[in-house]
Amino acid sequence: MKATPPSIEPCCPPANEQADLRPIEGDEADQELASLSKALGHPARVKILRILVRRNACVCGDIVEELPLAQSTVSQHLKVLKDAGLIRGDVDGPRVCYCVEPRALRRLKALVGGV
Repeated sequence: MKATPPSIEPCCPPANEQADLRPIEGDEADQELASLSKALGHPARVKILRILVRRNACVCGDIVEELPLAQSTVSQHLKVLKDAGLIRGDVDGPRVCYCVEPRALRRLKALVGGV
């Protein structure tokens, strides 16, 4: 039986490339970093984010196939990442397609590095 290639589609809108001018130090920045870190506080969510970064495209049902987790569990992890703003999810008919939010990843990197 021949495996079908993963569903990768350019369904997410282009990322906003504008610089984020919010402070990267101070109480507000520390709270933001803690919130983003909490969203990444589970190995499955880290793996999901890596899958989306690696593909650099919209991924629909294939995330479940790459993880040893039930569909409902993967959906819960996707919701946490989406609520934190690390990924975007767009409805495409009966499915939701996900992609990474590059601006959020740049913000995370800046907050961790303090630069």
